[in-house]
Amino acid sequence: MSEKTENPSNSMDMLKWLIVFALLAGVITANYVYGEVSILYRAIGAVVGVAVAGFIAATTVKGDTFLTFAKESRLEVRKVVWPTRQELNQTTLIVLAATAVAALLLWGIDGILVWLVSLVTGIGA
Repeated sequence: MSEKTENPSNSMDMLKWLIVFALLAGVITANYVYGEVSILYRAIGAVVGVAVAGFIAATTVKGDTFLTFAKESRLEVRKVVWPTRQELNQTTLIVLAATAVAALLLWGIDGILVWLVSLVTGIGA
């Protein structure tokens, strides 16, 4: 038999997510309702509201997982060997040249196909 047990942290996480969404909805509503107030004050209020919602979301299991992922991603980005300016310029030129060649080939094939269709159908292009 499988017994379904309620995880207390899961129900607490659900409450935290409801609070987060309520805060974000409140920020959007307040920004709309107080449209006549200075944009500076509304922006400060929005930043504070989003920061509080983010802090609450970070205390949940999914929020903790996301923060761990973000930290590990930052470490991986530090391991990347970025190309030098010369390598970047050379690669860009190669991509541009390959794109130009492909465009010319497709233009030529299109012209040939239009010519063949006009021969078969008798309609001048």
